[in-house]
Amino acid sequence: MPLTPNIQALQQACNDKTPQQILKLAFDTFGEQLWLSFSGAEDVVLIDMARKICPHLQVFCLDTGRLHPETYRFIEDVRQHYQLNIDVLLPDSEAVNAMVREKGLFSFYTDGHQECCGLRKMAPLRKKLATVGAWVTGQRRDQSPGTRSQVAAVELDTTFCAPDRTLYKFNPLAAMSSEEVWAYIRMLELPYNTLHERGYISIGCEPCTRPVLPNQHEREGRWWWEEAANKECGLHAGNLDKNSSAGA
Repeated sequence: MPLTPNIQALQQACNDKTPQQILKLAFDTFGEQLWLSFSGAEDVVLIDMARKICPHLQVFCLDTGRLHPETYRFIEDVRQHYQLNIDVLLPDSEAVNAMVREKGLFSFYTDGHQECCGLRKMAPLRKKLATVGAWVTGQRRDQSPGTRSQVAAVELDTTFCAPDRTLYKFNPLAAMSSEEVWAYIRMLELPYNTLHERGYISIGCEPCTRPVLPNQHEREGRWWWEEAANKECGLHAGNLDKNSSAGA
């Protein structure tokens, strides 16, 4: 049976807690119903912390079919480094082929990235999250001041919850800065995506990601042809809109 702990009690329990303490609370509460989302960027910090708390953690990542070669190699490096069984989620090939036949491989440059992200990211994630009780992400408030500044340590996921289930979403790294994340990676000599050495900070699909210039924010390298307000693929947008409107 799905667990339905009180969200207010969980939020209070996460107040002023370290990422490790938030992760432990998540594991203690949800056990095998908890999955970690690994995006192939700085989420290695999340995995490193979680592995020290729960040796048998469950991890998934999204393979859109358009990732950089460096990202695929990084995912494999993390799998081997931690001896993890990473559940790689793939999009529905028929749906993607239908879009490409009709619009070509780069339609998002003219009509926006939402349709492509919807097929390659949202749909496989929705299918996965329909089977879990809670998931953990590496979202941080400093990743995008315009959309993620109010990210909570734990929240109800109203975007991906199935009609008959309550879905919980933990963001243990919400209060960490980019500097703190990279200090952790360097201190423990963790594997990382080599694209970071070439000016890539926020890393997504290859056609939609580019390096940022000095003093540019990391999200300016994502979907750079669109307005800043649209720089979310949809994975977190529903919760971000809710948090922003609520001022939470």
